[in-house]
Amino acid sequence: MKIYTKTGDDGTTGLFSGGRVLKNSSYIEAYGTVDELNSWIGHCQAVCKDKEIATHLDQIQHDLHAVCADLATPIDAKAAAKIERVGEGRAEKLEGWIDSYEKELKPLTQFILAGGSELASRFHIARTVARRAERLAVAHSQLEKINFLTIVYINRLSDLLFVLARVANHRAGVADVTWDKTR
Repeated sequence: MKIYTKTGDDGTTGLFSGGRVLKNSSYIEAYGTVDELNSWIGHCQAVCKDKEIATHLDQIQHDLHAVCADLATPIDAKAAAKIERVGEGRAEKLEGWIDSYEKELKPLTQFILAGGSELASRFHIARTVARRAERLAVAHSQLEKINFLTIVYINRLSDLLFVLARVANHRAGVADVTWDKTR
């Protein structure tokens, strides 16, 4: 099978359902940004030496493929029966991880800046991409009927990525970079 098909040379791409849309449609903006987020998670994974976090990142990458498939498949498409829609359990799993990780962190008393260790910095970048993916999924939901739980999952993932940045700093013995509002 060739990697190029030339079917997209006209500026369209195929959805899982078989329909075609413009490459700048809300479908593509939403799941394309989730795909970008997945790449950033892989970028985090590349330097992660912590087995617990690495295991969670692996699961997140698999989850994000499911989120992409969900966002790429119209709710009413015949192909919708062939994919697993994102359910409440995926976001709840992230909530459990957040609660567990937060037990080792001191409560926040001020805003922190993106930075610290290399892994924490990568998590902060992934977090901002997750926030953009969430905004685009919300915009997509205003144009098309979607599984709202994809938005819930992305929202919760951005929360987890923030906590993981703090955990990465904590476990590396690096202090969070705090915002000095007087500067």
